[in-house]
Amino acid sequence: MNIKPSLFLVFLLFAYLNGWTQNAFKVIPLGIKGGNDESNLSAYLVAPSNSNNYISLDAGTLNAGIQKAIDLGTLKGVVEDFLRKNIKGYLISHAHLDHVAGLIINSPADTNKYIYAMPKVLGIMRDKYFSWDTWANFGNEGEMPQLKKYTYKPLVEGTEEQLTATEMTVQAYPLSHVNPTQSTAFLIGANNNYLLYLGDTGADEIEKTDQLMKLWRRVAPLISSGQLKAIFLEVSFPNSQPENQLFGHLTPKLFYKELGKLQQLTNAEAFGKLSIIVTHIKPPHYAEVKQELQKENKLQLNLIFPEQGKLFMIN
Repeated sequence: MNIKPSLFLVFLLFAYLNGWTQNAFKVIPLGIKGGNDESNLSAYLVAPSNSNNYISLDAGTLNAGIQKAIDLGTLKGVVEDFLRKNIKGYLISHAHLDHVAGLIINSPADTNKYIYAMPKVLGIMRDKYFSWDTWANFGNEGEMPQLKKYTYKPLVEGTEEQLTATEMTVQAYPLSHVNPTQSTAFLIGANNNYLLYLGDTGADEIEKTDQLMKLWRRVAPLISSGQLKAIFLEVSFPNSQPENQLFGHLTPKLFYKELGKLQQLTNAEAFGKLSIIVTHIKPPHYAEVKQELQKENKLQLNLIFPEQGKLFMIN
């Protein structure tokens, strides 16, 4: 095919605008906070930028978050339709209520889907929440009768798993959230690009583990190659929070200390292109934590503070 240079440039622009060359992700935060507000708890919808097949990274808030997105014009239609048709499954980092309450409460209105998590997390969902003592058993395991709306899909550390009905894959890696409580990091892949979502996590030095360093070593090559586009990382408390009252969370100081370790493992130029999405700030400390993060940003990171219901792109 012989295309003149000027026409070829027009063709490329047209292709880009129509999503033919898209290779990034889009994110709709359904909940961004770290507790105290049941209408706005950890849940992030992620899909390739040219798809509407979303996976939910944690599910603390669903209904209220979808409604907020509709009110802002990010989404169209009604909550129940979007919940049933466009959220294709749930990746649950750990089973604390501020990460699963929306999934549990909205389960009667949902459709058949997978819940992906590490086996220990699935065990808590099965035995503590989707049991007939606390709620109906919408799972495919556990107490009888099993309504089998949700199928538990155990993830194996470091093993790539296709996310059903989406164009994405996931790899799971353990985190420490008040050792020995387990949380999870999810490495999401699509079109040879990646984003990394960390559930609640403490710093290695506080947790007395090396889980974060293991994770950094795993993803560092993806940063240097330009394939890892973004990291979702929590900062729950301000620097004034005593170390013995962090409860498996990060402060701005610890946040930068951990990301500094990651930077040392990577190509500096590529590291500078990363988007860092700040998650799980406790509502009473939001302004203080945000101010400390912006003031102490010696790594010159591209910080993103997500807002409930507002779409943002990861390029």
